Amino acid sequence: MCWGTLGTVRPFPSFRPQRDVVVIHEALVKKDAGTLVRILTNRNNAQRQEIAKTFKATTQQDLVAGMKKVLSGDVETLMLQLMMLPLQHEAHRLQQAIAGLGTDEETLLEILCTRSSKQVRDISAVYKELYKKDLEKDVKGETSGDFAKLVVALMNKGEVAGVVQTDIETLAASLNAKKTDAAPWIDILTSRDLNHLNKVLLGLERESGQMVIPALEKRFSGDIRLGLSVLVQCIKNPDVYLAKRLTGMKAPLVHGIMVSHSEEDLLCIRVAFLKLAGTSLYTTLQKHFKGDHLQALLAICRSED
Repeated sequence: MCWGTLGTVRPFPSFRPQRDVVVIHEALVKKDAGTLVRILTNRNNAQRQEIAKTFKATTQQDLVAGMKKVLSGDVETLMLQLMMLPLQHEAHRLQQAIAGLGTDEETLLEILCTRSSKQVRDISAVYKELYKKDLEKDVKGETSGDFAKLVVALMNKGEVAGVVQTDIETLAASLNAKKTDAAPWIDILTSRDLNHLNKVLLGLERESGQMVIPALEKRFSGDIRLGLSVLVQCIKNPDVYLAKRLTGMKAPLVHGIMVSHSEEDLLCIRVAFLKLAGTSLYTTLQKHFKGDHLQALLAICRSED
C-alpha cells in the first residue's frame, strides 16, 4: 500500500531493514516488548516480511519464534497476526472460526461477505497450503441447511447479469409468501454485482414499504437469519458493519478486523465507528485496553478522529 490509500498503516519512509534487525535483535535479548511493538507496528506488511527475511539471514534465527519468547497474552496474539502475510491472516481467521467446539458463524460471514470472489479464491488456496485441507469442505462440515448453502454460495460468488425489477419482484414475492424461501435470496445476493444489488435492495424497500433487514429477521430464524442480515449489511455498507463489530471491543475481533483492514480501508471504518459510537475508535481503544497491547492497537489505528 502507499500514501493516498484508505489504510492507516503505510510504508515507513527511509526504511532500512538491516538497521531494524539490529534494534529488534537487541530488544529480543533484553525482552523489550515495547521496542518490538514500536518498530513492527510502524512498518507495513511488506516491510515486516523484509525484516523477518533479513533477521533470518543475519542471525540464523526465526523472528516469529523469538517474538513468542518475549511476548505473551493479547499483545503476542496481535503481533503474531501482524507478521502473517495478508492472505495467511485471513485463512488463519477462517480456520479459527471453524476449529474446535462451535463455529464462529459471524467471523466466517464477515470475511466471506466483505471479500471479493477473487480474494475468497486466493484465501481458499492459502488455506489449503497452510492446513492441507479444503476450506469449502471444512465449512460444509461445520454448517448445515440453508446456512450451509449460503456460505458455499459466498465462497463461489459470481456476477450473473440480472434485471433489477425482476430481482425486486422475486424477493418481494418471497417475503410475501406464506413460508419464506431462502433460495432466491441466496441466489440473487451472491450472484450480482454490488451496484445492481444496492438498486435491488433500495427498490425492494420502496415497493414493500419496509426495511430489508428487519423484514428478513422477521421471516427467517437461526443461522440463515444471521447470514442474510450480515450479507445485506455488507452489500449496503461494509464499513458500517465492521464498525458495528468493533464496538463490542472483544480483543480477538478487534485484532482480526484492524489487522485485516489496516492497509486497505481502516480509515473508512474509523469514520463509520465515530458516527456509530459517538466517540472515536482511538479513544475507545484507550478505555478498554492497556500497556503494550494498547500501544500496538493505537499504532495500527494511527490517530484520533
